[in-house]
Amino acid sequence: MPLDQKPPLNSLGFAKAPADTRVVVAMSGGVDSSVVAAMLAEEGYDVVGVTLQLYDHGAALAKKGACCAGLDIHDARRVAETMGFPHYVLDYENIFKDAVIDEFADSYLGGATPVPCIRCNERVKFKDLLETAKDLEADCMATGHYIQRKTGAQGAELHAAADSVRDQSYFLFSTTPEQLEFLRFPLGHLASKGDTRALAAKYGLSVADKPDSQDICFVPNGDYASVIRKLRPEAADPGDIVHADGRVLARHDGVINYTIGQRRGLGIGGLAEPLYVVKLDADTKTVVVGPKDMLATRTVPVREINWLGDAPFESRAEWHLAVKVRSTRPPTEAIIRPISATEATVELVTPEEGVSPGQACVFYDPDSSRIYGGGWIHKG
Repeated sequence: MPLDQKPPLNSLGFAKAPADTRVVVAMSGGVDSSVVAAMLAEEGYDVVGVTLQLYDHGAALAKKGACCAGLDIHDARRVAETMGFPHYVLDYENIFKDAVIDEFADSYLGGATPVPCIRCNERVKFKDLLETAKDLEADCMATGHYIQRKTGAQGAELHAAADSVRDQSYFLFSTTPEQLEFLRFPLGHLASKGDTRALAAKYGLSVADKPDSQDICFVPNGDYASVIRKLRPEAADPGDIVHADGRVLARHDGVINYTIGQRRGLGIGGLAEPLYVVKLDADTKTVVVGPKDMLATRTVPVREINWLGDAPFESRAEWHLAVKVRSTRPPTEAIIRPISATEATVELVTPEEGVSPGQACVFYDPDSSRIYGGGWIHKG
């Protein structure tokens, strides 16, 4: 190779041989991150696997199959042994409790519907673990998330996964431009989860048929209420279920048992109209219910915005984009009006039901796969 000619870029975007490129892989013990680690090891990269112990898996909050329980640490270690790269387990229990679990409990008690997986990515995996990867002199950190990182005119861009069913962009909106430069998502281009499992089988990984975890890792069987009771015993204090017109309809045994938009299990049968939870007031221990049309929201206040656009967020009075206000909803047309660099009012062209403080509002380009960041919905 001539002295003035640079070597070609490897699959991770570095102008050097894979063997000279160190990559830390965040390994949860599941099939996705295991395939990433195995794929990169087979390509000849200098792979270092890292698994985080995020809470005491022997404690009452844990469950078999949770993303960071003991079984998963064992599975991650077996993958590393199979593919022949080093693997480390780091105790992040205190960090995780302070940065994720405590806020989850407090937000829930405040009548919000928190999304702790976003905070975990933002405050633990893409912050502390990313810094650990740099301490290990890694060139980059790879994860098993279904999202794409592409290089644009202004640097790294965040794009939705090729498989819209598996796309995890809603949970990664708070990834900063600086973090995005260091991160890699090798699965984002795959057409389906079946492709990932086929790769796991190809590499002979023991996790090839391991089922996906459907729950928040520290919430057994999706039972938020039981977890909150352990963390905040006062959360089960009883109060009134009140109609939006002021009528007291019944008593409840704790606001933690209710979520915005809930219809079933309210304990107020026998009324002529179906009623839904439209507001939770933790201070007065009140659950407010009303007709379905009260759930429709057009104006959404958003703060803590992480902007991933090329032009400054405040450079326009309005941004016409698409937004997701819940992870399970498709993006919908919206007008975003900046208030400051980190605050905005989002006007939904078509009102959405069940919009709740504590959830994320993620910004999408309506004409491409690009994600422009997003922020957190608050009460206003």
